Amino acid sequence: MCRAHGVAGEFGAEAWAAAVRTPLYYPDAVTLAPQAGRDELVARIDTFSPGASVKDSFADLELAAAGFHVLFEAQWVLRSAGAPTPSSDLAWDVVGDPDTLRAWALAWDDGAGHAELFRPGLLADPETFVILARPARGSDDRVVAGAVATRSEHVVGVSNLFGREDGPDAAWPVVLHALTHLFPTLPVVGYEQGDVLRVALRHGFEPIGPLRVWTHGG
Repeated sequence: MCRAHGVAGEFGAEAWAAAVRTPLYYPDAVTLAPQAGRDELVARIDTFSPGASVKDSFADLELAAAGFHVLFEAQWVLRSAGAPTPSSDLAWDVVGDPDTLRAWALAWDDGAGHAELFRPGLLADPETFVILARPARGSDDRVVAGAVATRSEHVVGVSNLFGREDGPDAAWPVVLHALTHLFPTLPVVGYEQGDVLRVALRHGFEPIGPLRVWTHGG
């Protein structure tokens, strides 16, 4: 996402960080190891512009003294490769062109005004798959559910899951069916909180640890 917006990040031993502000909803730093050094991490991001954020992947940082407060807490979740896939009456596809990405983004955004977040450059990333779902029957070609899948060597991460009509309960079956087809040997990971976490657990995920997102100022 950052590359699609022209923002360059850098991996370090303890964290990934971007020196300039990242796109809306995306953190300026992500810890990659427990007990990351606070001062070194904060020095790598822009805390002068409003809204800087840190994804504390192990929920073990103390950033209050650096001017941050907790935005939310959540749970990492894992679904094993080969787990049974629920049935769905939706048909899935992978977005492959800017016009379809625009339709997906408008459905995801649901009128909030942030559809421009998903730029065509995202489609050039070979490890990113934007999954959409439409009604399987009839002439209705509306995008009604979807997610973004990011593949690594060992797992596939899921974010931006949405279901226009029935929320994540409708979205997870078709998205999991797509992921099983695209990545049959990879477990699925993500993070959720509240009611959405409870839905994910109903669809075969297990909680594997806490995370915390901090934001600066405000």
